[in-house]
Amino acid sequence: MPLLQISVADTSLPTIEPPLSTWSRDIESGETLDTVLSDAGLSATDRAEVALALGAEYDLRQLRPGHSVTVVSTMDGSPRRVALAVEDGVRIEAIFGDELATQVLTPVSEMVTLAGEAVIDSSLFAALDEAGIPARFAVDLAQMLGGTVDFRREMAGGETLRLLWREARVGDERIGQPDLAFAALEVSGALYEVVWPDSGSGQATIFVDGEVLRVFAQPVEGARLSSVFGRRTHPVYGNVRMHTGVDFAAARGTPVQATAPGRVSFIGWRNGYGRVVEISHGSDTMTRYAHLSAVPDGLVQGQRVAAGDLIGRVGATGTATGPNLHYEVLVDGRPTDPLSEERLAEAAEREADDSAARSMLAEARALLAESLDREIALTATERL
Repeated sequence: MPLLQISVADTSLPTIEPPLSTWSRDIESGETLDTVLSDAGLSATDRAEVALALGAEYDLRQLRPGHSVTVVSTMDGSPRRVALAVEDGVRIEAIFGDELATQVLTPVSEMVTLAGEAVIDSSLFAALDEAGIPARFAVDLAQMLGGTVDFRREMAGGETLRLLWREARVGDERIGQPDLAFAALEVSGALYEVVWPDSGSGQATIFVDGEVLRVFAQPVEGARLSSVFGRRTHPVYGNVRMHTGVDFAAARGTPVQATAPGRVSFIGWRNGYGRVVEISHGSDTMTRYAHLSAVPDGLVQGQRVAAGDLIGRVGATGTATGPNLHYEVLVDGRPTDPLSEERLAEAAEREADDSAARSMLAEARALLAESLDREIALTATERL
């Protein structure tokens, strides 16, 4: 009698993933990655592995307060994933598996255009802050209009400033720094307007009552104006000295641009200035860009440059307390206030295309009106 054949089903059990726990917090002032990982409960061996993996993708010396660390681990403390969130929404992840792997996750951002109005009563900075507009724009406007409009003497109070700006966003979160696109301000019966192109050149055109007044390029886009022209207590030597330019505090490596068209007259080192580029604008005017960390390989003495051209990168060479650009304007060899020097405006005006500028102004006005109408409509809807 044949034996009864019994079919045995596959009874292998599914793999059960151990329960995981998630720990996360921001990095605080003075902390290192190792300090934070230790606080998360990782062993010295695991901390060293994570640091090597993350450090291959990101300079851990650049960690600062506001960056965050997330650790996903098993209940016995074995890490499965460690993520470091840095600026601009970028995340670097170390993944523990059969081998330790690292990946960099960069968010896909959307460029949006926003508009706003601010009423200037006490100060430009306070007006922007109260209106919920990035207060850092006060520096950009001071650079653009500082030599044209006396914000202290000419403004009676109650003037309305209208602004249009661009910013990158991931969802509702802003990534990076916003960039001004257009500004309009009426002072003492004159309408001042500034248009910034979206080319990233930093070059801007200033109009008065619809006519081109001057073309201006910021030496460092969006930087903080950290020291102005005039007598001050020297930050290194401690005595009172004449500060012969203006300083813009910015991260090391930030692009530095020529503020007006001209010819490169010097590239090299000058005592406390460190690495320097100097540009001649005609026979009597020269601009100096100091403390640079680097100069473009293709930039040579005698070369013509336009306003907005890259001529170096922010550094801390020479006598400097930290990364910044020291920017000077010299007329007949004598330092003048860079924020009010009109000779640079004259040099830029000679290269300006008035018809293209007027077309750019008309487009900016239309976009501002459209964006302000949209903001008003959104505000009204939110109130309902």
